[in-house]
Amino acid sequence: MMTVHTHLFSRVAMAHRWVCGLLSLLAVAAAAAEGSAEPLIRLPTQDEHDAAPTPAPSAAEEGITRWAVLVAGSSGYENYRHQADVCHAYQILKRGGLKEENIVVFMYDDIAQNPQNPRLGVIINHPKGKDVYAGVPKDYTGDQVTTKNFFAVLTSNKTTVTGGSRKVINSKPNDHIFIYYADHGGAGSLGMPNNPWLYAGDFIKVLREKHASTSYSKMVIYVEACESGSMFEGIMPQDLNIYVSTAANAVESSWGTYCPGWNPPPPHEYLTCLGDVYSVSWMEDSETHNLKKEAIKDQYEAVKKRTSSSNNLTGSHVMEYGDKTFKDEKLFLYQGFDPANVNNTNRLPLPSLEGAINQRDADILFMWKRYEQLDGGSEEKLRVLKKIKETVAHRKHLDSSINFIGKLVFGFEKGPSVLEAPRSSGQPVVHDWDCLKRMVRVFESHCGSLTQYGMKHMRAFANLCNNGVSEAEMKEASVGACGGYISAKWSPLVLGHSA
Repeated sequence: MMTVHTHLFSRVAMAHRWVCGLLSLLAVAAAAAEGSAEPLIRLPTQDEHDAAPTPAPSAAEEGITRWAVLVAGSSGYENYRHQADVCHAYQILKRGGLKEENIVVFMYDDIAQNPQNPRLGVIINHPKGKDVYAGVPKDYTGDQVTTKNFFAVLTSNKTTVTGGSRKVINSKPNDHIFIYYADHGGAGSLGMPNNPWLYAGDFIKVLREKHASTSYSKMVIYVEACESGSMFEGIMPQDLNIYVSTAANAVESSWGTYCPGWNPPPPHEYLTCLGDVYSVSWMEDSETHNLKKEAIKDQYEAVKKRTSSSNNLTGSHVMEYGDKTFKDEKLFLYQGFDPANVNNTNRLPLPSLEGAINQRDADILFMWKRYEQLDGGSEEKLRVLKKIKETVAHRKHLDSSINFIGKLVFGFEKGPSVLEAPRSSGQPVVHDWDCLKRMVRVFESHCGSLTQYGMKHMRAFANLCNNGVSEAEMKEASVGACGGYISAKWSPLVLGHSA
């Protein structure tokens, strides 16, 4: 066990960042300018005292309703940052004048009241941040946070919504939609706390359906996840009036931030990361700028610069996809406008984020910090150690099984390289999305659940499809690699299939 511990932490120490995740570095540096001097377009939800008298609405805003869908695709206290990101995003949009009835929130809601939360009932997204949980609507929580419900909400299909508030995006032809998704990811896939995951092929199909319904004018999508670029690379149309920004390109991790042991750290009582780098970067940018003056392209460039790393060890490449023709539009048309920022000059530099951890290792970091905190020999400490051992053992099992399958199918020498090979730029991760799902199901049936860590191997399943491997061949290889593997804890019969 000490060998595993040393291996996990030595690489990270040299990089001076933790590699695992979705660096949601949301800042609450927005406690800045309170006054207002210039005339502004007052939103319907803003009171008279919030703004100076306004001229008639501009043509760009006439008849526009802003809608938003916010999704935290994980559960568990170790994934604190994703729900913190989404709650923070809600507060920004609400202060920007979006009506609660027009914002749909998906989050498991197991963080604020979690016994391990040092501030019960409170969620923060920055080391010095205020509570971002208060007032967030519980539209879809627990087992209602599903891919099916997300698609139903986006397409305004109340008949297929299961549970929850049944709130949907009932947008009209002139309306704008903002989607923000924070979670773990893999090649062509995004996580959900309830299986199955969200797959790129299905998402693009739903976006096409939404566009065909002529129920929006323009849409902006921000995605925080490892390999999030693979959700759109080679398959995102440019004629849907949808602009997309992702935390990472198609082949790299995204990063978590405000993590214990790194700079800047969370308050000492927190054992988990508070945010993700890309996420906190766009939110802290929105909070410290006048969004009636800042354009979509301006935020993209600012977030891209802050999310990247000078040493190329712990940063990611922020990407953009889809329709880039309306990048000059101001952000308030999608995120709203906070009158408190009316006098901000759009020149405020955001501090660099020196410490980050790979999204896929953030849970291990949390477990180790928890283990170190507990009294020696206590029953709880032994329980946490057992969980660490089980988690690391299953990770090793997944890695070795995928590697062995590659050797069985493609040969001892070529196997691993074929599975890991990225496709050329502009190509989707896979052409046959149904094949990708079948490969995942076959593997999990014989080798156990992939878990959020196993999403790193989604490219391997895609390459099995890209090389014409049949379902029967995959089954034979999976049995050969995992025959006799028994673990009820990781069984898809318990956790459900990821596809």
